[in-house]
Amino acid sequence: MPSCAESSWFARKVVRWRATASVSWSVLLLPATTMLFIFLIRFRLFHPIQWTSECLGLLTAASTIFSLLLLSGVVLVIGFFNLEYYTVVPSIPCSRVALLAKVLHPRQCVHSLVHCTVGMVVMWCASVMAGGRYRTLGFPCTHSESSSGAHDACLNEYHLFFLLAGAFMGYSHSFLGVVQNMNYVSFQIIQQYKYLRFKGSLPWVVKCSAVQSLYSVRNYVALYFFFGHIPRAWISNTLNLQIDSSLHSLDSLAGLLDFSLLYHLWISGTFLLFTWYITVLLFRIYVTESYSFPVQSTFAEDAEQCLPKVLAEKNTLIMKFLALQDLALLSQHSPSRRQEVFSLSQPGGHPHNWNAISKECLALLNELMQRLVAHHDAVASNGRAKPPSASSDARSSSETSVSSVVMSGTEDLPQTPRPSVLMRTPGSVFLKSSNRGVGSPMTAPFTPDLDSPFSTPALRRLAPQPGPQQATWFSSVQSPHVMRRGPKLWSASTDSQTNGSATASPAPAPSSPPPEQKPSFIAQWLQNRKEQVRGFLAKRVLVVYLFNKLPEASSQALFADGQAHIWALEGLSHLVASSFSEDKYGVVQTTLPSILGSMLSLQEAVDRHFKLPHASSKPVKTSCSLGDSTYKTLRFALRAALKTAIYRITSTFGEHLNAVCISAEHQKRLQQFMEFKDAGEGGRIILANRSAGGEAVVANPSAGGRGLSAILPGLREAATDWSGAAGRKTLKTLKM
Repeated sequence: MPSCAESSWFARKVVRWRATASVSWSVLLLPATTMLFIFLIRFRLFHPIQWTSECLGLLTAASTIFSLLLLSGVVLVIGFFNLEYYTVVPSIPCSRVALLAKVLHPRQCVHSLVHCTVGMVVMWCASVMAGGRYRTLGFPCTHSESSSGAHDACLNEYHLFFLLAGAFMGYSHSFLGVVQNMNYVSFQIIQQYKYLRFKGSLPWVVKCSAVQSLYSVRNYVALYFFFGHIPRAWISNTLNLQIDSSLHSLDSLAGLLDFSLLYHLWISGTFLLFTWYITVLLFRIYVTESYSFPVQSTFAEDAEQCLPKVLAEKNTLIMKFLALQDLALLSQHSPSRRQEVFSLSQPGGHPHNWNAISKECLALLNELMQRLVAHHDAVASNGRAKPPSASSDARSSSETSVSSVVMSGTEDLPQTPRPSVLMRTPGSVFLKSSNRGVGSPMTAPFTPDLDSPFSTPALRRLAPQPGPQQATWFSSVQSPHVMRRGPKLWSASTDSQTNGSATASPAPAPSSPPPEQKPSFIAQWLQNRKEQVRGFLAKRVLVVYLFNKLPEASSQALFADGQAHIWALEGLSHLVASSFSEDKYGVVQTTLPSILGSMLSLQEAVDRHFKLPHASSKPVKTSCSLGDSTYKTLRFALRAALKTAIYRITSTFGEHLNAVCISAEHQKRLQQFMEFKDAGEGGRIILANRSAGGEAVVANPSAGGRGLSAILPGLREAATDWSGAAGRKTLKTLKM
């Protein structure tokens, strides 16, 4: 998540300079913002001339200039924390106790403490510019109760009220940043200039600042009413300041029902939040600006900056995301750069660029598919026991050697680049043991609930245990005259392969299981005590409330990095579609079976995921906040982008795809796409003949328009026009 600690060339040369530019613009906007704040906080409706002259005189005062310097330092601090805490993959807690752990994390505590401090600094500047009764912390007492008759210093509770309000708003901003993922940086679907993005977002920032300030004032006034006497007494005793008894204390109804005080507090809070929100907005605009990576370099020292090399980066996520965005853009709008992707190396004549790019994109798709499979297994094993599979161990033993897509025949395909992440067809992977995890950071929240405090001993005893390895009949056949048939898509009998032929290797000989060791008395006693504690905690309402999973959180966390997969799908599908007429050497055709197999397998896994509870439910619309909630709908966008990518390939190649060697189930599924029988939920399809210069377009309004070839609002009928002996054909709107 932090970028300053990264040693990547991109973080040093690009990200930090972009962050510096955003902070510089925030500082340059401070004088205009401060001038507007001064006019609002000193507003006098019935004395406009005096109001204007006072504000103009205050703009050149030494106190205002000093306040501007302090505010510039605050902006620098906020910009530094934006750079340190930003992320392109949001962290989504799946339970309330996980959210509480995020809030109490030491790193987050430092963030909250710093924001409380700078909030007090901003409110001190606001009180100085407001003047009057807010200006200083102490003032001479008018009615001294001392016997000597000397004028002692009294505590100015209005100034203290402002300072504590700044600390409260600073902590609220930090806390809401965790709850609403305010440090999450999303990418715009439609590319715009920075000025246009800022201009379009400015009214929203003003509205969010005013509304959030109003909520903060309401909460702070209620909190000060009950606990305001505690900090007031502590400050009074520490600084030896007396409390003027002739004035109403602000922790009473008479003191808080001061509309002038509430108005000044609301305007000051709006100024504080607007200054911080502008810094956050400019940082998002600058850091997500598209970046063009060279496809191939002339010099060896620039090889690490090329697109194929950058796509394999795993430490600097912002660079990987921008590289995938660049891949999606070049695949659509840059024929010259596409030719570099399809080119062969000299000397040697190898398609290194295409191999590296397709490998990384397929690895992303396969990783997401395995993540969905693991989540489905965890959900399936929660609450009911699955029967142990006889071939589960045989699949796990051969897992490391399986790296080819499922083929329906016996002939081997030419050598194709193999993805670095294992890819399976969902039939076998959905039946694997749920105790085997996937090497992904996103799979942690989706492990089975067998170890949770609510699982019963009976459920753990019924959980599937690994059995002896058993070989299937086709893996033991040694005769070359026997035709080996590839496994079906959702078959429970065997495991599918991801790249190459469907010829299964002979299974290893089953080994005798080791003798079971009886647990000792102490271990058994500890296990019983553990079960008793879990049973006791499972009956407590508060524990159940904290540990129960939040609805939709698991599904949202699965697709938290879905934007990268959307770009990978768009880039691959556009490159494959363009290769039909631009690939002179046929480098794409060697990996076409792998690409189709990965997309179809992922499509089956996604469809199966959307049948789970809460997966298809729409997220609740959040209130006015600067937190980006686009990650909540990424699963719908990815489903639309996946179907669009498959339709794009099928509409380009047409009947030529029948010659592609893939499994029978995949071929059957692909035929449905070729016949446009899989429109998807809420979809509208318009189809045109390729020979007439058209392209298949899938528009899914329910997906929010992400990853679509076109968006056609108000479309009522989709038509397809084929030229030839078949004549004309009309396809009505498909609704599923």
